[in-house]
Amino acid sequence: MKTRNMISFDWAMKRLLRNKANFEVLEGFLSELLRRKIIIKHIGESEGNKTRKEDKTNRVDILVEADDNELVIIELQYDSVDEYFQRMVYGVSKSITEHIVAGESFDKVRKVYSVNIVYFDLGSGDDYVYRGFTNFKGLHTQTELLLSPDQQRLYGKTIIGELYPEYYIIKVNGFDDVAQDDLDEWIYYFKNNRIKDDFTAKGIDKAREILAYDTLTEEERAHYLRETDAKVMRDAEIRTALNKGRNEGKAEGLEEGKAIGLEEGLEKGEAERTQLKGERDQLEGELQAAQERIAELERMMNSVKA
Repeated sequence: MKTRNMISFDWAMKRLLRNKANFEVLEGFLSELLRRKIIIKHIGESEGNKTRKEDKTNRVDILVEADDNELVIIELQYDSVDEYFQRMVYGVSKSITEHIVAGESFDKVRKVYSVNIVYFDLGSGDDYVYRGFTNFKGLHTQTELLLSPDQQRLYGKTIIGELYPEYYIIKVNGFDDVAQDDLDEWIYYFKNNRIKDDFTAKGIDKAREILAYDTLTEEERAHYLRETDAKVMRDAEIRTALNKGRNEGKAEGLEEGKAIGLEEGLEKGEAERTQLKGERDQLEGELQAAQERIAELERMMNSVKA
């Protein structure tokens, strides 16, 4: 099966996919993920991203406005971040508040999707695609709370969770490279920077057309290679720092272990010395008592002889 070498998805998000002529790529991916047709009106920078000054080489995020007034935050993250789940919530909350005018009624609050493409082991689980959805169930009956008929007419929805933010996590490194459906074809590309000839997912043909390395201009190739080299160097620096930290930790642990061992050895030796001294004193006392008893018996025998 033939495959075509593609540029990385993060570089495409930064350089090519914000162009309206290329919206079809993200429309295809989002349609496969959300399992309905998505049409993009605008792509900009994530609201949460505007307030962060961290290094952008390990993370890319964009804000997509869809034609049904919904917002989609797409974030791609390479390095492990302990507080990543909280950052997802922050990004969604920021987008909601930034897209409602003060004084507007709350029915203007927009639906937000948080799509997170991560290249590290986020959380613990045996799948590689996760969806977070809000629902309300009765504690006693376990039945789901639905919108009232009036609310259904107002929002065009039935389930309350359809009004709330949704979260999607794609753990790229957990994918086994076997594409079982159209969404998997996109994940295969995210992981391998390759698209197989027989892939047919929505938007994949457009991706194959504009994201192939050999279709880049000379200037784009120079940018791509520079940024790719910078990422490789940064990853190597991170690995070196981690290894150094582990080795230093092992050395410190060994020294600490030696010190603790020496201290414990001295304490144990002192305890044994004290115990031996006590036993010696006891034996000396018993010996003295025995000698005194022998002397007394000799006196008694001499007395009898006399």
